[in-house]
Amino acid sequence: MNKNITETIKYIGVDDLDLDLFESQYIIPNGISYNSYLIIDEKVAVMDTVDARKYDEWHTNLLAALDGRTPDYLVVQHMEPDHAGGMAAIMEEFPAMKIVASARAVQMMPQFFEECDFEGRTIAVKEGDTLSLGAHNLQFAMAPMVHWPEVMVTYDATDKVIFSADAFGKFGALSHEEDWACEARRYYFNICGKYGVPVQSLMKKLAALDVAIICPLHGPILSENLEYYIGLYDTWSRYDVESEGIFIAYASIHGGTAAVAHKLAEILREKGVKRVSVADLSRDDMAEAVEDAFRVGTLVVAAASYDSDVFPPMRDFLHHLQMKSYQRRRVGIIENGSWAPTAGRIMRGMLEQMKDIEIVEPMVTIRSRMKRSDLPALESLAEALLA
Repeated sequence: MNKNITETIKYIGVDDLDLDLFESQYIIPNGISYNSYLIIDEKVAVMDTVDARKYDEWHTNLLAALDGRTPDYLVVQHMEPDHAGGMAAIMEEFPAMKIVASARAVQMMPQFFEECDFEGRTIAVKEGDTLSLGAHNLQFAMAPMVHWPEVMVTYDATDKVIFSADAFGKFGALSHEEDWACEARRYYFNICGKYGVPVQSLMKKLAALDVAIICPLHGPILSENLEYYIGLYDTWSRYDVESEGIFIAYASIHGGTAAVAHKLAEILREKGVKRVSVADLSRDDMAEAVEDAFRVGTLVVAAASYDSDVFPPMRDFLHHLQMKSYQRRRVGIIENGSWAPTAGRIMRGMLEQMKDIEIVEPMVTIRSRMKRSDLPALESLAEALLA
């Protein structure tokens, strides 16, 4: 990508194509970017570092962009190790450099870098504080729980740039070109999904600014059609329905429940539902299943009974939804059991703990394998889902 964001703001981040799991849990087949920026003015500011995994490559980019200058400030918007991993090394290399961060971030720094002496090195900023670099005047806005409590974002009024921390981030290295929304959606709901209210607070602050460029800590720099990206973020953080359709998630042991799930999908398509997606929770990416559940307004969960409970992949899925504040959706339930079906009761109980979830009746119970006598119940559930 172009290394210059503007004439005086340079991109110095790096791609990581070697990491298999982001946060040790999210599959990233196309890698991830660790974004970092440099503002060159009378004073020089480094905007975040990168994961220690890629420090050497980032350091090379930093020195090349500095072109003999010395950084005056390191602005730390987020203390998570994939963004602050280079702090200790750069502090040692540039001992006169001041670290600018929220008070909560300053408090957290010794937790990550016991070996560093932060005395006299930090500047704790609060909401509305500014820092002049010369022509550039940085304005700080606190963004707690987007998605850690110490997060802040930084606005440069000169170039109309918002350094948005993890907001507007996505999975995928910058060297890999792909549609933004798919991997940004999967990133949002799995990383920030629980924090819709704090994200909405940040959105209100952004609405008051004249923003021409969004510089996130992961994913591409956004400089065109910002209404599209901001609109999606607004939809996601309000827990609104983004797309019409029905998502069926199943957890099947021997294939019986899978057959029921696919039969229901067939019935729904025959009834005119244009977008019906189906996921095998035992094999498909859990993060993508979470994303799909949030994207549409109607979910169907189908699972086998297991040890007087529910088959674990379904319990795991519902636990993920609960953790991410799944809400304001309609959910149908299909259970399977050979002698004592319990999956439906467990799934209903988990769903009822979530906010504004409507359980669509009837719940369908299958005994071992789907039979012709089960089809009327599936038809009834399909009709109720469309009501």
